[in-house]
Amino acid sequence: MEQPFAFSGHIIGLLKEYMRDLVDQATQERHSQEQFGFTVLPYRPDQAISDLLALLDDRIESEGVQVGLPDNFLHVMWTLCNEAVQPVSNRVWLESNLDDDLSITKARTRELTYQALIQFIESRQ
Repeated sequence: MEQPFAFSGHIIGLLKEYMRDLVDQATQERHSQEQFGFTVLPYRPDQAISDLLALLDDRIESEGVQVGLPDNFLHVMWTLCNEAVQPVSNRVWLESNLDDDLSITKARTRELTYQALIQFIESRQ
């Protein structure tokens, strides 16, 4: 895919910051769910990617210009994520099966998904 702009270090840094926010949010959700005795539902890499795109949409609407995100950033990310979902999902599946922990959490799924997604993006540069 030919990208209309390159992912600068600044943009990769913003993505990593947003991804970290989502991982932290998932950790907080898990603690709340455990505290109230709720069962934690399975969570997939495609859901992590959808959550990232939703967060990007919100952040672009509220602060996009101020933080230096291009106008077409969400479209480019949407396209890249569509291309990345299968290889990223495969990688997360493999890595989660290599973990000793039998129950992979939402936070860990997000962490693995976003690491694989960043590597996918960087491989396209």
